[in-house]
Amino acid sequence: MSEEKKSNKQILEENHQKDLLYGFATRAIHAGQKPDPHSGAVVVPISLSSTFLQKSPGQLYDGEYEYSRSGNPTRAAYERCVAACEGAKYGLAFSSGSATTATICNLLQNGDHVVSVDDVYGGTQRYFNNVACKFGLTFTYVDLADASKLKDAITPQTKMVWIETPTNPTLKIVDIEETAKIAHAHNCILVVDNTFMSPYFQNPLKLGADIVVHSVSKYINGHTDVIGGFAAINDTTLYERLKYLQNSIGAIPSPFDCYLAMRGMKTLHLRMQAHEKNAFQVARFLEGHSKVEKVFYPGLESHPQHAIAKKQASGFGGMITFFLKGGLVESRQFLEALTLCKLAESLGAVETLIEHPAIMTHASVPAEMRKKLGISDTLIRISVGVEDINDILGDLTRGLDAIKTA
Repeated sequence: MSEEKKSNKQILEENHQKDLLYGFATRAIHAGQKPDPHSGAVVVPISLSSTFLQKSPGQLYDGEYEYSRSGNPTRAAYERCVAACEGAKYGLAFSSGSATTATICNLLQNGDHVVSVDDVYGGTQRYFNNVACKFGLTFTYVDLADASKLKDAITPQTKMVWIETPTNPTLKIVDIEETAKIAHAHNCILVVDNTFMSPYFQNPLKLGADIVVHSVSKYINGHTDVIGGFAAINDTTLYERLKYLQNSIGAIPSPFDCYLAMRGMKTLHLRMQAHEKNAFQVARFLEGHSKVEKVFYPGLESHPQHAIAKKQASGFGGMITFFLKGGLVESRQFLEALTLCKLAESLGAVETLIEHPAIMTHASVPAEMRKKLGISDTLIRISVGVEDINDILGDLTRGLDAIKTA
C-alpha cells in the first residue's frame, strides 16, 4: 500500500523547517521557487489559469489546486517565499494592504474591541473608524511608545491589539515583545504591521506577534508597480481561520502581481541595505540644517526610542520624518522645488518618495487627531531611495534653498 498522502499542513510545516536552514538572502531567492518540473525553467511560471483539471470528481492533481481564488501555483510559491523571510510557517497573500486589514478584522465579531496604536496609517484608521465600526467593532487609540499604557486600554471585550512599529508617519517605536506579553496575558491577538521595516530588518513573530502584516506595495515589491498585502502566521488554527477568510472574501492578488512581488523579494536584502545607508546620511544632513526644526529617524541616537529600535530590529530602515521651520507655505516651497525626489504617496521604492502627510496620506485622519499626533503642516515624510546619495542630498538642498519665508 502506498504511503498516505501528506496533508497541506504537513507539507507547509516541512517546507518551513527546510527554509529555516538557509540565510535570509538564500530564502528570498529560492524559497518556494523550485525549477519547473516540466520545462526546467528556473523562474516560477505565471499560472494564469482560473480553474484546474480534476482526475475524477473531487480527485485533484498533485498541486491540490481547483480554483485560483482558493489557491494558485504562482501565489503559493510567493506565499512560501515571503513567509520564509518572515520566519513564519504560513503566509497568505492579498490584493492590497487594506484588504489584508479588512480580512483580519473578520476574525472578530459584533461587540469586540480593538486597541490600536494611535499613530497608525491613515487608511487603517479610515477602515477602523468608517467601515469596521458599522459591523459592531469598537476601537481605542493609544500612544504605545509606552507599552504599559496598553494595560489601561484593554477591556473584557478586547480581542485584538494592532500596532505599527515604526509608526506612520511620526516613526514612534513600539516595544513588540512587551506589547505581546500584555496582549497575551489578556488573551488578545497581536497584529504587527511590519511594512516600514520589511522582513529583512525586523521579524515580529519572533518577538511574540501572532500576525505580521505588510503592504507589499512598499519594500517587499520595491518598484512602485504592484498593489498587494500579506499576512504571516505561525499558529495553525489562526492560519486556518485566515485561510478560510481569504478564500471566502476573495481579496487575492493576481498571479502576475505575485510574480512581480516575488521578483522584488529576490533583491530585498540588497535594497534594504542601500535604503538604510542613504537614510543615515539624509537624516544627519537634515538634522544639521538650519531650516529643519526636528528629525525623527530610528537610527539616530536622538530618536526617543532609539534603544528599543536597536533591541528589536537588525537595522533602522529607510523612512525619515522631519519638521520644517515655518508653516504650510514653507512646506509647499520646499516640496514644489524638488526634481529628483518624487512628490507622491507610498514608500519603500527604489526611487526616493516624499510627501506631506497632513494633506496626502493622512488627510482622512480627523484634524483634532492629527493635531494630537503632531501631524502638522510642517511635517514631511521621506522614503529614501537607492539613488546616488549626492543626488538625493543635492535635491533636498535645492528644496531647502527654495524656502524664502522661514
